[in-house]
Amino acid sequence: MIQIQPFDRLGRFRNEWLNARHHFSFGHYHDPARMGVGGLRVWNDDEIAPGTGFDPHPHRDMEIVTYVRQGAITHKDSLGNQGRTEAGDVQVMHAGTGIVHAEYNLEATPTRLFQIWILPGRQGVAPGWGARQFPKQVDGRLAALADGRPEADGTALPLYADAAVFAGTLKAGQSVRQTMRPGRAAYLVPATGAVTVNGTPVHTRDGAAITGETELAITATEDAEVVLVEVEG
Repeated sequence: MIQIQPFDRLGRFRNEWLNARHHFSFGHYHDPARMGVGGLRVWNDDEIAPGTGFDPHPHRDMEIVTYVRQGAITHKDSLGNQGRTEAGDVQVMHAGTGIVHAEYNLEATPTRLFQIWILPGRQGVAPGWGARQFPKQVDGRLAALADGRPEADGTALPLYADAAVFAGTLKAGQSVRQTMRPGRAAYLVPATGAVTVNGTPVHTRDGAAITGETELAITATEDAEVVLVEVEG
């Protein structure tokens, strides 16, 4: 089953520096029918104004993945980590037993990103942070950017969850296939462009909640950049 959440129906938050859309309940936006997909609990579509950002704040017992779509984000945390993640790349923060972090757009243009929160498989892990550059398409499949599944091959950033984050750039008419174990669920968002998933149209920044499927045929109906999260159902 594939259920579409159109972009214009997402939750909204806006102030003088942040323009955010929420695929699931978050902050002041609450919809009991939109509480997540499996272990995926947050998918925020954020635009951060130049020279602004999220001041230091705490997290614990959550896997927080940031996929930068445009511009760059600069991370600082209480462990002493600091790094700049550019468009097309990903950073993963393990909140674990507790971490304080800040995220700033130190660029001259707006930064646009997806922030994705996944419940960990166990609580009380050591906090940590990492970021890497990745190819976004490998041999006709989406590339794994962060992966905590038992079958993970160690090339992606690790997750303390039985989950994975994939991304890929497709030309119009190009297709990729993704397989999932029975009982798994997924959530797919085209950061740009449009695709079909097993024949179901998904437009720019729409969300597609996928359950009960073991193989996904993703076809670009126009040039597209796709992000997909697979989780325990």
